[in-house]
Amino acid sequence: MSTTLRFIYVFLALFLLFSFNVVAETDKDDDDLEELLAVDEEVEAGSVKVSEAEVLTKAQRIVLELNNDNTERAVNGNEFVLLLGYAPWCPRSAELMPHFAEAATSLKELGTPLLMAKIDADRYPNSAKFLGIKGFPTLLLFVNATSQPYSGGFTADDIVIWARKKTGTPVIRISSVTEAEEFLKKYQTFLVGRSDKFEGPEYEEFLSAAKSDNETQFVEVSKIEVAQVMYPDIKPAGHFLGIVKSEPERYTAYDGPFTKNKILEFIDYTKFPLVTKLTEMNSIKVYSSPIKYQVLVFANIDNFKNLLDPLQDVARTFKSKIMIIYVDINDENLAKPFLTLFGLEESKNTVVTAFDNGMSSKYLLESKPTQSNIEEFCNNLLQGSLSPYFKSQPIPDNTEASVHVIVGKTFDEEILSSEKDVLLEVLTPWCINCEAISKQVDKLAKHYRGSSNLIFARIDASANEHPKLQVNDYPTLLLYRANDKTNPIKLSTKSSLKELAASINKHLKVKNQVVKDEL
Repeated sequence: MSTTLRFIYVFLALFLLFSFNVVAETDKDDDDLEELLAVDEEVEAGSVKVSEAEVLTKAQRIVLELNNDNTERAVNGNEFVLLLGYAPWCPRSAELMPHFAEAATSLKELGTPLLMAKIDADRYPNSAKFLGIKGFPTLLLFVNATSQPYSGGFTADDIVIWARKKTGTPVIRISSVTEAEEFLKKYQTFLVGRSDKFEGPEYEEFLSAAKSDNETQFVEVSKIEVAQVMYPDIKPAGHFLGIVKSEPERYTAYDGPFTKNKILEFIDYTKFPLVTKLTEMNSIKVYSSPIKYQVLVFANIDNFKNLLDPLQDVARTFKSKIMIIYVDINDENLAKPFLTLFGLEESKNTVVTAFDNGMSSKYLLESKPTQSNIEEFCNNLLQGSLSPYFKSQPIPDNTEASVHVIVGKTFDEEILSSEKDVLLEVLTPWCINCEAISKQVDKLAKHYRGSSNLIFARIDASANEHPKLQVNDYPTLLLYRANDKTNPIKLSTKSSLKELAASINKHLKVKNQVVKDEL
């Protein structure tokens, strides 16, 4: 997706902050590495309020800044190193860095045996090459100097959960009501499992799932009074598993077999809220959801507030079958690529669309986005009774046109159902050679104006679609013969006018049509 001014502004602000916060290059020994990780003294109660910038600055100091002198020593001298490779000019790096710093603070407080480090890979290309950094931003975990790619989310909480799982804490065990209450203050989404004893085949499957999942915090409890703090309706006996989220649909119990794969599948289908807001940070997770259908609602913030409750009701009806996603229609970076697929990139009104998870088909709600209409739209989507949407410009008036303008809505009537031969020019506005071909088609139309059975036409493929028009190269010339519309003949766009006219005469067996010298 394209970079926008929003990211540039974020980058400029954060870069100015980070530029005052870089640890100077140093040749200090291993003891000094620990000093570089030290945090300023905590602000005592009653002192002057610390600004957000000061908090971020403090968090940044927990992260070791690598350079040509200390990189190899840091990686080889620590069992676990979570590394961020960045470039000062990269907007995505600037967006990720404060989350990385916040995660470093949390991990330090939790006592995780992990060194958090970052490196300006643009400034230190040799060290970046040694570390295996090939793009920006890059997150890598080094375990005993061997790297593995980061595969978690990109918020501070996501980084903390992933790092703890990879460094020996796949499950948090909670033994008291106090611990449970403190946990609930810090975690919004988690999977809670209860068993009488932390042993046995089912517990081992639970533990294996916790190690395999990279994004969801797993919690294990034994005492029923503790379990009920985490999940009030928990079953009093036997194994129990449920997911907790900070939204109206807060609790979802698992009723399948205690096997690793089934537990992971349960998480994949239930971890998102009823209505998920699409962001840069969660986009990869959203796009990779196993739920077959995704309904995207594009609206401004005010309209979305009015739609939220109805959308949540619809989402409950189709839970685990359809994923309901909200996209801010004013966010060009997220909204425009999707809206362009429907020819609605300039729309400011609420738009409801749907895709299958392979994005091989797309659908558009063409009625008012009310709760009942959206619910009917979703139901028809599941039943397979929705017709895929093909974008089209408004129907033009071709009464006096020598070259007919074809749009998506008129392709059937004017091309496939027409009893005449049609030479169709397929073009796009950005096509370099389309203008030259258009001039040739105009001249051909003039040359054949006396032929009552041959029509010349053109279609803008960027703004119009049809399932029977599958063209990837522009410009393209297709000759549809009246007696065989299913097999259009592709004419060479590199031919001269005389050669094109000769091809038309040959394929259509036009008689008494002289190829004039002016062609």
